[in-house]
Amino acid sequence: MKLIKKAKLTSEASKEVPNTSIYDISINDIAGNAVDFSQLKGKKILFVNVASKCGFTKQYKELQELDDNYKNSLTIIGCPCNQFGGQEPGDASQIQEFCSLNYGVEFLITEKIKVKGNSKHPLYKWLTSKEQNGKKNSSVKWNFQKYLVDENGNLIDYYYSTTKPTSKKITKHL
Repeated sequence: MKLIKKAKLTSEASKEVPNTSIYDISINDIAGNAVDFSQLKGKKILFVNVASKCGFTKQYKELQELDDNYKNSLTIIGCPCNQFGGQEPGDASQIQEFCSLNYGVEFLITEKIKVKGNSKHPLYKWLTSKEQNGKKNSSVKWNFQKYLVDENGNLIDYYYSTTKPTSKKITKHL
């Protein structure tokens, strides 16, 4: 009986553990320079796991449109990932050249990372874990899944690949 009460107390206490801040997470941009998320306080952030050889790759165009239209209130961050069908095989310079030449991408692209599994980057651990983000659990199903964070670093919601970047589901928050 005492063990049950102790377990119950432990689970109650774990509900009170504060979530981790997105602003404490470290990541590098595509050129290897550190990105300081705390400089983005006051702006919404849209994180997207991107890939160059995916059926959703054309979403780069709409992501750039969002970046152009909401530049003062939104930061878009593309996170290259090769975990879905090997659709991002390039190195940093190939990815950067592809995005720039084919889609005129000017928004931030990070280093290539893992968004699922045991080697998941801390950014995606935060985005997909209710324990860390304080909102909900999720898993990344495919390339171009989107996560929207508010001006104070709180997760708003996530959107599957089929949700276009300029969809009302996303823009209603902007």
